[in-house]
Amino acid sequence: QVQLVESGGGLVQAGGSLRLSCAASGRTLKNSNLGWFRQAPGKEREFVAAITWSTSTYYADSVKGRFIISRDNAKNTVYLQMNSLKPEDTAVYYCAADLQVVGGTGVPTSRTAWGQGTQVTVSS
Repeated sequence: QVQLVESGGGLVQAGGSLRLSCAASGRTLKNSNLGWFRQAPGKEREFVAAITWSTSTYYADSVKGRFIISRDNAKNTVYLQMNSLKPEDTAVYYCAADLQVVGGTGVPTSRTAWGQGTQVTVSS
C-alpha cells in the first residue's frame, strides 16, 4: 500500500505562487497516473490536475495556464506549481495516485490512494 505525504501549503497573497509536493513511499509510482484535487469549505472535492505515467498532463479549466503538474519518478514525487494564485484557489489540496484519466479529467477509483491534504490559503 502506498503512502502519500503532501507539503508546501501555506498562506500567500493573491498573485503569488506556491509549490506543492507529494512524496510517496511503499511502492514506486512510475507506472501510476497521479493527480491533485482540492476541497474548499462547504464544497465537494474537485479535480485540479493530472499527469499520466507517460507524462501527459491535464488541467481543470479554472487552473489552466496558471498551474503546472510534474513528476519525478526517481524521487517518487509529484509536484503542483501554482502561479497567479487567486482567493478562489483557497482549499485543502490532496494528491492522489492510481487515477483513471477520462475525457481529460482525473477520476478516482476504488484503488486510488490519497494524501492527508495540505491547506492553501490565498488572501486578497
